[in-house]
Amino acid sequence: MAPFPSPTSTWHTTAYATISPIRPELSAVGKTVIITGGGTGIGAETARSFAEAGASRIALLGRREQPLLHTKASIESKFPGVEIFVASTDVTKKSEVDAAFANFIGRGRVDVVVSNAGAMGPSESVEDAEEHKFLGAIQKSIQGSLFVAQAFLRHAAANAVAINVCSSAAHLNFAPGFAAYSIAKLATFRLWDSVAFAHPELSVFHTQPGVVDTDMNKEIGGVAALGQEDHVSLPANFHVWLASPEARFLKGKFLWANWDVDELKARAKELESSTQLSVGLVGWPFENSM
Repeated sequence: MAPFPSPTSTWHTTAYATISPIRPELSAVGKTVIITGGGTGIGAETARSFAEAGASRIALLGRREQPLLHTKASIESKFPGVEIFVASTDVTKKSEVDAAFANFIGRGRVDVVVSNAGAMGPSESVEDAEEHKFLGAIQKSIQGSLFVAQAFLRHAAANAVAINVCSSAAHLNFAPGFAAYSIAKLATFRLWDSVAFAHPELSVFHTQPGVVDTDMNKEIGGVAALGQEDHVSLPANFHVWLASPEARFLKGKFLWANWDVDELKARAKELESSTQLSVGLVGWPFENSM
């Protein structure tokens, strides 16, 4: 049984056949991919999944160089035909983001960007918040998304894909101490949603990647404290699926990696033409008022 309400009866905690990178339908052959927060955790595993799907070039951006180099070496050893580029990049610094994109892309175009870099911020309620830490964490989150989005738009290929690795905290209240994180994630959702609104030719997705045993989750007690765990292969392969033509009917949606894509595909026409799985005003009959 799913631990949260779900639009699909099947709830996944690890990767499965339909989202396997080796499926021909999910091929990334010839694609150029940029992943922020690409040195460890979900970002690193997403890079491995895109490499397995045949991506030609993958850029890993992150603050710490050593994890980036380690991930680069591990991917190249298994997939020697894939070009892996690394750049020590703080996404909250525009000059570093712009330089990383320009150095990697050159005169080419980026097909997929996975905006994955993030931080928890202070664990304080609104009542107890220290203003500078609280607002600073929110500002940095928005800065990172803004600078990545701007660089992406300058270099995006026609029909490119952007995956905003977000959090269910954007639309759920878990605990008072998640206030800054929740506010930041909702703001970054709206930022990337604004990109989608202004550029309908692009496919923008927002994901809750699951409860993965990452460094960031360990800051709040790890998967044991959260009461569940999803394998890192689940969001990694899910992101590859989102970048494929099979997922186009879900562009603009907020999606949990745990949901079964076969069940979602069976409802493609219904979901594509409705406000379901979108963040908006509950109960407002917008789809019937046009």
